[in-house]
Amino acid sequence: MARDNVNTDILWKDRKRILFFGLPWSFTRYSVSKDRFFISRGFFSVKDDEVRLYRIMDISLERSFLQRLVGVGTIRICSGDKTMGDFEIKNIKKPKQTKELISDLVEKQRDIKRVVNRENMIDGHSHSDGYDDYDGYVDNDDDAPFER
Repeated sequence: MARDNVNTDILWKDRKRILFFGLPWSFTRYSVSKDRFFISRGFFSVKDDEVRLYRIMDISLERSFLQRLVGVGTIRICSGDKTMGDFEIKNIKKPKQTKELISDLVEKQRDIKRVVNRENMIDGHSHSDGYDDYDGYVDNDDDAPFER
């Protein structure tokens, strides 16, 4: 990972902070390159995880009252990665700017990899266009004349 001097150009890095004064007294480190997101946890025993940015499907920002007082926030990421799945970037400084940076990088990687967002697709075609289904019934298979 980045700490082991692997040749990755790190665009952003931060540490998980404790809510008491927002100080980085933690052994969890986050970093982002142009195509990957890294999480490193631990001091004596270290666990390094990474997710390819094009696998990230959704990003949201959460800031509690105490987090806003201290100037930190938590970014929740929904990922299609098998090992990491959904995860959080907890208690980081400048959470809005970081969320926007990650979001922009994700979109660029999805364009480069030609990954299509399939959230509006059902059974192979979109039903949001207002046209009839292939079976001739309007966007609803409940009125089809056959049993399933």
